[in-house]
Amino acid sequence: MNLKRSIALLALSATFASFGALADQAVSQPVANSSANYEYGMPLDVAKVISITPASNIADCQIGTAHMVYVDHQGQTREVNYREMGNCSQM
Repeated sequence: MNLKRSIALLALSATFASFGALADQAVSQPVANSSANYEYGMPLDVAKVISITPASNIADCQIGTAHMVYVDHQGQTREVNYREMGNCSQM
């Protein structure tokens, strides 16, 4: 099950990176240094993921808030909170 979680986190990181790559630089606004709450379609400029902290209720079959720290392509460290579904495989 850890492999599935790792693959899901990798896919999420790649999705965040693609949002940053596709964002129009003239229109996009960078995420503030304090933790921002991710919203669907929000442009992220992820060059490297530093850490991902899963939601505290990851073992439950509920939605929780996870936290990601990353470095953008300008070398700035950014943080974002996002919602993720818990692990429902234990049912």
